[in-house]
Amino acid sequence: MSTSKAKTPQTMKPATAAKKLGILLSAAPAEFQEGVVSRDELNALQADPPAWLADLRREGPHPRQVVAARLRVSASGLARAGITGPLTTAEIEALKDEKPEWLEREQATLAKVRQEELRLKQQRAKG
Repeated sequence: MSTSKAKTPQTMKPATAAKKLGILLSAAPAEFQEGVVSRDELNALQADPPAWLADLRREGPHPRQVVAARLRVSASGLARAGITGPLTTAEIEALKDEKPEWLEREQATLAKVRQEELRLKQQRAKG
């Protein structure tokens, strides 16, 4: 049995590609939402984003994991604060400016968790 060089390109569902691109699938153009994305297409989108992708990354709406990262909180922290949907960049910036008590608390919690993870990692490296 010979192996042919013409391999079938690896493809992914639009939801998977959107997650890898850090965008909200429902905000992407219809042709992106309805098709499949090959690994080469994903790499091309990452290397040279079209205007729609650059706009989505810049302005949003952003998926929860991006919102959490931009606010420096965990996804669980967002849920505890009652934020369950996507936010735009303007909404994220407004929260940063307002500095609500929950945001400061969740940022401190995440910072402590990361410090502890680092301490444990260093401890394991020594031991």
